[in-house]
Amino acid sequence: MYVRRLELIDFRSYQRVELTFEPGGSVLVGPNGVGKTNLVEALGYLATLGSHRVATDAPLVRVGADSAIIRCLVVHDQRELLVELEIVPGRANRARLGRSPTRRAREVIGALRLVLFAPEDLEIVRGDPAERRRYLDELLVTRLPRFAGVRADYDRVVKQRNALLRSAYLARKTGGDRGGDLSTLDVWDAHLARHGAELLAGRLELVTALAPHVAKAYDAVAATSAAAGISYRPSIDLPDAGLAPAAGSAGAGSAGAGTVPPAADRSALESALLAALGEARRSEVDRGVTLVGPHRDDLHLTIGSLPVKGYASHGESWSCALALRLAAYDLLRAEGIEPVLVLDDVFAELDSGRRERLAELVAEASQLLVTCAVAEDVPVALRGARFEVSRGEVRHAG
Repeated sequence: MYVRRLELIDFRSYQRVELTFEPGGSVLVGPNGVGKTNLVEALGYLATLGSHRVATDAPLVRVGADSAIIRCLVVHDQRELLVELEIVPGRANRARLGRSPTRRAREVIGALRLVLFAPEDLEIVRGDPAERRRYLDELLVTRLPRFAGVRADYDRVVKQRNALLRSAYLARKTGGDRGGDLSTLDVWDAHLARHGAELLAGRLELVTALAPHVAKAYDAVAATSAAAGISYRPSIDLPDAGLAPAAGSAGAGSAGAGTVPPAADRSALESALLAALGEARRSEVDRGVTLVGPHRDDLHLTIGSLPVKGYASHGESWSCALALRLAAYDLLRAEGIEPVLVLDDVFAELDSGRRERLAELVAEASQLLVTCAVAEDVPVALRGARFEVSRGEVRHAG
């Protein structure tokens, strides 16, 4: 898979820009602040319907414009597909596939498979659990696009359930002994357990498949004797049948290229979630918020026997963040998906040893897009087509 053409209209700093790429490496060079990251951010948004830099869509639209358009021609298995997104802040995005409108914007997910590593990824390692959940969910959707709907359904249920709990909490605060109407809470519990079990199962299966790739990538990038590990930390006690090996599985913790990761028992997870919700109900009613479910889970990262957060050095944290993205890339490739790989202003943060080791790991990518302020920061092996970026303009420099 690769991007043949990218066109932006009123996206970030660009009134209009169009780039044509080829397979292999492409380097976007220019001073800081001229819009290099805006270009790869647009590709990331098209792939995930989210920005790796901001939480809302408003900053993505050029000042003075009402909407922004991302238009991309993707080539996969020698077939071309035109994908288009119109971003309208405050309203649902509009999308087209092959010039035909889609019912929902999320129907474009899967048209472009992409793995993007950027300086912001350090927050996956050092930031709040929400950053690690986002990493997992974006990879889960890239791997299996149907999970975009699962995640949307789960988020909707949590929002509605929180609104119900919050209204009851406020009614009790203002009305003395009178509590709010919680007669429908059992219904929302059932919805949360059903959608939550599916999302939790997907994450558990993903972490099991991802773990050996993380260890391998960290070893390659950091070149140390300490091993990197990942494990999933749910907000509930998992049932013993939470990860039942699927047919042909090599077993938990050993799923890699050519093996089938363990399959989580959805029914057992749903029952466990329902039980946990029952146990937490009094606390949830007292606090007016949902305290149980995948939205409260975390991904635990370790180097050797110590957690990365709070113990890893700056260099180790960078290596761990990079290993997470490289592991995602390797996992997708091992499963027959050849994603576009983007390295956004990464090499300036790495010492010479890590630069060269990273270059060796990604040199065979079907398409690699690199942004940098100084071309010499990029190892020679990765210097393919060159684009010079100035404020609002991009020039193909050979």
